[in-house]
Amino acid sequence: MKPEDLLYAKTHEWVAVANEEGMRVATLGLSAFAIEALTDLVYIDLPKVGTQVKAEQAFCEVESVKAVSDIYSPVDGEVIALNQALPDALETLGNDAYGAGWIAKIKILDDAGLSKLLDYATYEKQCR
Repeated sequence: MKPEDLLYAKTHEWVAVANEEGMRVATLGLSAFAIEALTDLVYIDLPKVGTQVKAEQAFCEVESVKAVSDIYSPVDGEVIALNQALPDALETLGNDAYGAGWIAKIKILDDAGLSKLLDYATYEKQCR
């Protein structure tokens, strides 16, 4: 995925929305900006598949040598897939933040949260 094609939360999560098997699904990860700011990631706590999430509420966390940071859901929904490789390969987040570094896929139950997301240009301005 190209960063320019994604939506972004003010809390630095990126979102790609697609139709998969008759469902609207939000794939999300952390922006390269957030990963660079965190530096030296040491742990990620992924939720369980089936976890119900609410827009703008934390549903997992990532830990660096600097701090523990919450990762927020952009939408109301249900976690339907996780990137199970991440806990053992955290460098993937930094090496391919917008591809292999995805964190979770959420079946969208209410897409109202999507209207609060930023396009790439607006997100880039926020990061400066």
